[in-house]
Amino acid sequence: MHALLADAVDVDAYFQRIGYTGPRGASLETLAALHHLQPCAIAFEDLDPLLQRPVILTAAAFERKLLHGGRGGWCYEQNLMLGRVLQSLGFGVTGLAARVLWNQPEGTVRARTHMLLRVEGVADGPYIADVGFGGLTMTGPLRLVPDLEQPTPHEVFCLRHEPDGTYILQALVRDAWKPLYCFDLQPQALIDYEIWNWHLCHHPDSPFARNLMAARVTPERRYGLLNNRLSIHHLHGASEQTTLTTSAQLRETLTGPLNIRLPEEDPELDALLERVVSIRT
Repeated sequence: MHALLADAVDVDAYFQRIGYTGPRGASLETLAALHHLQPCAIAFEDLDPLLQRPVILTAAAFERKLLHGGRGGWCYEQNLMLGRVLQSLGFGVTGLAARVLWNQPEGTVRARTHMLLRVEGVADGPYIADVGFGGLTMTGPLRLVPDLEQPTPHEVFCLRHEPDGTYILQALVRDAWKPLYCFDLQPQALIDYEIWNWHLCHHPDSPFARNLMAARVTPERRYGLLNNRLSIHHLHGASEQTTLTTSAQLRETLTGPLNIRLPEEDPELDALLERVVSIRT
């Protein structure tokens, strides 16, 4: 097992940010509550890579940006922070890495750029936790058991165990099983995530360096933003899409349904929002 961070995250600030007031022991009740509340409170977003600003994977950076700054973050920030909080509560946590399959042509092999967690310390565990997969972020942990359909507060998920030992995470989306990513149980160290974090920030082909992406869930719906296209998926209901045509609309979407705090004065951000709304979809 690899320590995810050398320094502890401020658990009190984390609980306040996500609105958690329950028990602090290492129990399934606690794990499930945190896994639901974090993606409801803290958006997935990639503003920093788009602005060519560093994404720093330290406890101090998470506290400054996600907890006190009102911002969101991507998988490394979200899952490293959750993992360190869980460790502080007495859970055993191991970082894992996954290859994204979502919206990829069949047979495509991508690098292991996504992060998820293996969580132990619960009687019927181990569990898989992941609060950083954008528009289809899980809202509950999953038992690491193959071929078991597992409901969460939003979608139903299932882990398929492949002959080569890998797992494929699938989600039931509009009555069809869709693959999200595949992973194995090889532990990852912080340095592994730092390498891919840098790559996704700087590589010219990184989708995060070229597109504005943000997502958040509420108990009733999912919000997803890809550049200037806002998607709203209602729980057990219809979906709708809107194209945002002004930077004011884009800013209102980021600060409203996506719950991201933005500075009033930031010329680089203002210029970015103007570029994004000019994209023709």
